[in-house]
Amino acid sequence: MTAVPGRLVPKPCAVLLVLLCLAAPAAALAQAEGAAVAFGGLRGDPTLPVEVTADQLRVNQAEATALFTGNVVVGQGLLRMTSEELLVEYDEAGRAITRMHATGGVTLVNGAETAEAQEAVYTISDGIVVMTGDVLLTQGTSAISGSRLNVDLNAGTGLMEGRVTTVFVPAPAAP
Repeated sequence: MTAVPGRLVPKPCAVLLVLLCLAAPAAALAQAEGAAVAFGGLRGDPTLPVEVTADQLRVNQAEATALFTGNVVVGQGLLRMTSEELLVEYDEAGRAITRMHATGGVTLVNGAETAEAQEAVYTISDGIVVMTGDVLLTQGTSAISGSRLNVDLNAGTGLMEGRVTTVFVPAPAAP
């Protein structure tokens, strides 16, 4: 976040977490303990403004954190993330976001693509997003679920773990 007189404005890199919702669906119906998921279609414009709306914002300068609570909505372009809480952690200088932790029914949406979980943690320096708790990833009519989804935003790859179930609905055959 950047300090602006009278308010805090999140930095664009903070919303990379919402890019997770661009994930591609799995290619077949399957059940397994772990499934690699291609995230090659990850695209976003980190230069777009980021808007965070919540019922309450508590800033703790001593701990270098900002806690958004109640009906949290993060938006950047067409991307949206909602949760009950969002804890943003900063570096020691308080100028760069190091980690974001969203809890309470986290939902990431971009068009027909959605990822849902109980919580999501994004470590900025590694470009790693970890979603846990009843994870469900959908794209159109296709879906994949598990207990944990690890996404490497830098590599465009992901791994769904914990009794993975995948449903793929193929496109209708051309006439």
